[in-house]
Amino acid sequence: MLHRPGPRRRPRRGPGPPGRTGTASSAARRRGLAAVVLAVAAGGAVDVRSLPALPRAAADGADGAGSAGVAPTGRTTTVTVTVRGMRFSPDTVEVPAGNRLVIEVRNAGTDRHDLVLETGARTGRLDPGERQSLDAGVVGRDLEGWCSVVGHRQAGMVLAVRATGPGGGGAGGGDTGGGGADGHSGHGTGGTAPRGAAGSAAGAFDPMAEPAAGFTARDAQLPPAAGGPGPRVHRRTLTVEEVEREVAPGVRQTLWTFGGTAPGPVLRGRVGDTFEITLVNDGSIGHSVDFHAGALAPDRPMRTIGPGRSLTYRFTATRSGVWMYHCSTMPMSLHIANGMFGAVVVDPPGLPSVDREYLLVQSEMYLGRQGGTADADKLGAEEPDAVVFNGYAGQYSHDPLTARVGERVRVWVLDAGPNRSSAFHVVGGQFDTVYEEGAYRLRPDGPGSGGAQVLGLAPASGGFVELFFPETGTYPFVSHVMADAERGALGAFAVTR
Repeated sequence: MLHRPGPRRRPRRGPGPPGRTGTASSAARRRGLAAVVLAVAAGGAVDVRSLPALPRAAADGADGAGSAGVAPTGRTTTVTVTVRGMRFSPDTVEVPAGNRLVIEVRNAGTDRHDLVLETGARTGRLDPGERQSLDAGVVGRDLEGWCSVVGHRQAGMVLAVRATGPGGGGAGGGDTGGGGADGHSGHGTGGTAPRGAAGSAAGAFDPMAEPAAGFTARDAQLPPAAGGPGPRVHRRTLTVEEVEREVAPGVRQTLWTFGGTAPGPVLRGRVGDTFEITLVNDGSIGHSVDFHAGALAPDRPMRTIGPGRSLTYRFTATRSGVWMYHCSTMPMSLHIANGMFGAVVVDPPGLPSVDREYLLVQSEMYLGRQGGTADADKLGAEEPDAVVFNGYAGQYSHDPLTARVGERVRVWVLDAGPNRSSAFHVVGGQFDTVYEEGAYRLRPDGPGSGGAQVLGLAPASGGFVELFFPETGTYPFVSHVMADAERGALGAFAVTR
């Protein structure tokens, strides 16, 4: 077990973590509290904005890539391909080898889409209801196409072009550098990158690294519900913003966010309160919001809205708990993994006051390129690079939560996923109160002398625990899914008198 002086302790304020990996002179300290925590406990792509369709001359230049040397016939084949949901219909088109292919693309879906061919020919981003012609040039071999919006290709938005007749078929010259914002080839500015590859955020991620001097973790303190007795109306605007943020020392990603942070803003109220939320989409693709705290038909309030659009979502909180909200636009897993989630805390009736109250939201990171968006391939394979609390790996190891001996501390925990369960545990602590998914499982005034060691949560579930610390010291907390603790789901309480 590594030994080192106690962690830095500083006031809990500030919106989020700046900073980068420390210098070589701090190498001995880089293992930091993260190493101590684990030792004790053991005991793709930035979204490309509305690209225009290539002019005919540019498409003609791709003929050598798609024609595979077949002599042009002088004839043109025109086909119509319609976007329906997350699919092209039809998803396979045929063209006689040697003919020029023109694809009329019509977006009958509810989100922005495009069509990119492996030759580099492509449409622009099409809003719902829009259509555009793609000139694929002379086709002499089979070609692949896809939607380049991040994650859409992995979700099944692919198109096959089949060359028929003499000289047709076969893959020919392979990929010639066309591509899309999913990072599969040349046009992306972020996204998929092999672990350890140049430009890969995963290659830069070191769970034991220490942030630069001056690092301040996201404030995890949970303010009390506003107002006195009686129902209140909470009005809030959530603006979709695409922002680049540091998510671990030296690791930067472009996140899709509600209000510029991941997790998004915390909302808190009581049973009977009404929440009136205005969603404004300042992003470059379609987004939506789904509040688990409300019970209502999702058709209109949870619909996807395009860039520049807004909607108002109104619901009344009828049941208590810590509820997830998230973007529900497909592919939903990618929108959540790339930062579009947050928490609504609805207090149980008669919730007693405590000395300190914190909120931790666990989530996973599937790191793409430095500065890029989440890697959709890793997400589909359920291979996270990092698992974190409140959006930054191990941040409360470097800047611990605080408490005093004998104080009652309440910790709300929400597992935002999208895929991993959480097993919240405080090393050296025991819970005398456990509230999980709307019900108390343990209370200090209950029968017997039982306690609890873990709050187990499936993705999208939440609750809280309460405990007090009997003596001064550093009390690590982790997800006791230990592989995830070693990926960054850890922190600590610094307890003083």
